[in-house]
Amino acid sequence: MDANRRNQLQGISLGCVAGYVDTLGFIALFGLFTAHVTGNFVLIGAALADPSHVSILLKFLAFPAFILGVAAARLLIAASQSRQWPGLTLSLMLQMLLLFGFMVCGWLASPIGVDATPLAMAAGLLGAAAMGVHSATSKLLLSHLAPTSMMTGNVTQIVIDTVDVMRGAADKAVGERCAKFIWPLAAFGGGAILAAFAYMAIGFSALLFPIAILCCMIIMQWNLDRIQVGAA
Repeated sequence: MDANRRNQLQGISLGCVAGYVDTLGFIALFGLFTAHVTGNFVLIGAALADPSHVSILLKFLAFPAFILGVAAARLLIAASQSRQWPGLTLSLMLQMLLLFGFMVCGWLASPIGVDATPLAMAAGLLGAAAMGVHSATSKLLLSHLAPTSMMTGNVTQIVIDTVDVMRGAADKAVGERCAKFIWPLAAFGGGAILAAFAYMAIGFSALLFPIAILCCMIIMQWNLDRIQVGAA
């Protein structure tokens, strides 16, 4: 697989995972955004203004959980770079393990009631930590891709490029950039829709889908790492 095709596949896969996990967490866990720190700040403000909102503690704790995920990924990647370990493979494995923990805690906490039990809290915090790892990995190892968990910048860039095309000011780079940004955006949206239906149908077992995506990415990256080591 050539580099352009691999980059496109990685962007689509990670965009789908982020949209899927964020939506499932929102539906299952009292409106928690696992990948969207800004959204949780908004929800905290709403909960403080209206005491009838539930699980404000979960939203408060999601932020440090996200930070811990980012920090863990940074330390893992730094260690990988100094020891010649397969950093991307290990980071994807960490994200997958945290999502697996999210799923297991969600299973044990089900059915989710009106209050956040300790297991429900653990599920949400593991999901937030997984998305922290996701964001750090994208920033540190996949910066050549479009962002896969925050879509505001992607939409902004696509609109700017579309306006340039319409006013006749586009060049070849604009088309390439549109392709780079639009696929993760579409995958994020598709993942969000799929997660909503999947959770309603099978509950937290729906997290097997993003876990499977990450597993496939790990296998592909592991094989690529082996080829590169052999070539060296």
